Amino acid sequence: MAVIIFFALHWYLSLFTQTFFNHRYSAHGMFTMSRFWEKFWFILTFIFQGSSYLSPYVYGVLHRLHHSYADTANDPHSPKFSKNLFDMMWQTKIIYNKILNNEVTFEPQYYKGVPQWDFIDKLGDTWAIRVGWGLLYAVVYYLLDAQLWMYFVLLPIQWVMGPFHGAIINWFAHKYGYRNHEVADTSKNFLPVDVLMLGESYHNNHHYNGNRANFGEKWHELDPVYIFIRLFNGIGMIKLKTH
Repeated sequence: MAVIIFFALHWYLSLFTQTFFNHRYSAHGMFTMSRFWEKFWFILTFIFQGSSYLSPYVYGVLHRLHHSYADTANDPHSPKFSKNLFDMMWQTKIIYNKILNNEVTFEPQYYKGVPQWDFIDKLGDTWAIRVGWGLLYAVVYYLLDAQLWMYFVLLPIQWVMGPFHGAIINWFAHKYGYRNHEVADTSKNFLPVDVLMLGESYHNNHHYNGNRANFGEKWHELDPVYIFIRLFNGIGMIKLKTH
């Protein structure tokens, strides 16, 4: 049970930084924050995502490309142009690394306002750091008397937690679910009540209105992260934009 709790904590903390900081802030600029709080969330993202740290800068550029070219050959992660889930993840990794290493450039709008901290990005992307985080998770499993199956099922997911979360949405939420809006791509709302992906599975809603901070629309579409966004806005950590 202790290992399951550890896994769940990592799942939600990693996912929270991805959806709150990488997605809603870096990619879409749904709210603003001071330089202090931006640095604060960079560090939390580095800690909570750990071995699968995703650069908020690269994520922001990638996600803007996804919205511009959804389900076309220029989409960095589309099921329509991938053989399978793992092929899509590998293609995303290739373009992720090209952006991170400045091996490719796009139009200025894909970079405008995207936060960047080279030190944290380079640190989080080193193999020493990624492997170090991975070994730390394994040690925690050992100390918590993990069962054998946990080492082969749960631990590998924790090693690639960030990309794993992204793959769930970018693959399954373009294949399965329901649509509230007719849009020019295959985006769907993967879960009717999203407590698993913290609102990210309302993918059709998000593609319809990419600047809306609350991903839920219908009465049953709870977006847990939006609650925190309103809280953070209320205490002055962020300033929520109105559109």
